[in-house]
Amino acid sequence: MLIVKKFGGSSVANKERIFNVAKRCIEDYKNGNDIVVVLSAMGDTTDELLELANTINPKAKKRELDMLLTTGEQVSVSLMAMAMQSLDVPAVSLNAFQVRMHSTSRYGNARFKRVETERILHELDSRKIVIVTGFQGVNKYDDITTLGRGGSDTTAVALAAALHADKCEIYTDVDGVYTADPRVVKNARKIDEITYDEMLELASLGAKVLHNRSVEMAKKYNVELVVRSSLNRSEGTVVKEGKGMEKLLVTGVAADKNTARISVIGVQDKPGIAFAIFDTLAGNNINVDIILQSVGREGTKDISFTVASDDLEEAIKVLGENKERLTIQDITWNEDVAKLSVVGAGMMSNPGVAAKMFESLYNSRVNINMISTSEIRITVLVPKKDIDKAMNAVHDGFALSD
Repeated sequence: MLIVKKFGGSSVANKERIFNVAKRCIEDYKNGNDIVVVLSAMGDTTDELLELANTINPKAKKRELDMLLTTGEQVSVSLMAMAMQSLDVPAVSLNAFQVRMHSTSRYGNARFKRVETERILHELDSRKIVIVTGFQGVNKYDDITTLGRGGSDTTAVALAAALHADKCEIYTDVDGVYTADPRVVKNARKIDEITYDEMLELASLGAKVLHNRSVEMAKKYNVELVVRSSLNRSEGTVVKEGKGMEKLLVTGVAADKNTARISVIGVQDKPGIAFAIFDTLAGNNINVDIILQSVGREGTKDISFTVASDDLEEAIKVLGENKERLTIQDITWNEDVAKLSVVGAGMMSNPGVAAKMFESLYNSRVNINMISTSEIRITVLVPKKDIDKAMNAVHDGFALSD
């Protein structure tokens, strides 16, 4: 059996945890399995490197940041190989360049194009445990790129898909996927099984257990994921196709504080204006989420939408530079907002979910600014100061701890 195992930064934060991971991998190796391990940087290494870069050059180019940040994963994999070798188990560490993890050229948020498997298969044939750097790829210029925060999950899934692995295990510092963030909602419950679609929505909406692009890729290539703790032996949460699974009304609640609302005021009320605005933002790699358009009046309308907080400054700059062409009279924004979402495959066949969510927020005196829905999701924008209270209220309203 070929097993891909990914361990996050907290799982390899120090010498003791590195040896803990090494021993867990060696157990499966000694049972006759082929093992590929994907690692993140140790502990808070990435944050510390970013802080250091900021003291040198607050406006550093993303190419150079990628060169810097990818050193964190190289430290992790080399130390892990040393740990395994000290336990008399053959192991080899490889970075994205040695494996050839081909990516797009967008520094800081690249995507995989293809993964070569020859080197890994050669090392596995030699009965070595192969340890690969997560979070990074190589573009057409032979430059190192990074995949965005949480990108090591995507590395693991990409390798599992390319190698046709039998299992892909994602190890974190929590026991699995919960109905809500257990640090905020104390009675949150661990979910035994969840569909790709539900997990993708939760990951995209602020649940930090899995990188959303890793779930997207797992669904595309039908890679069954198991999310479990590296610190205990609990079974964790299985993420898989939804066939035959009982569809709960609401599976989980997610919150995203990394969001901001932008309003463009007084744009012309005519066909093509909305397209021009969002096409301009897309051309600058700015993703837009919730969109609300006012009813036209006196030949103009207002459009409000949300972006990630990290993109706010760039979005305002781009809109400002194109203000005349886009017929914008004024631009306003608000950073003191957060997104709250409920997700569940059972919502498709059960009316009243929105009413229950709004009732829970009303009972907690939380005001709603914007609303967005899909077949399995309802998202609202609320004041950032109320997000923890709102999350607990909605979680209790749907009795998700039962």
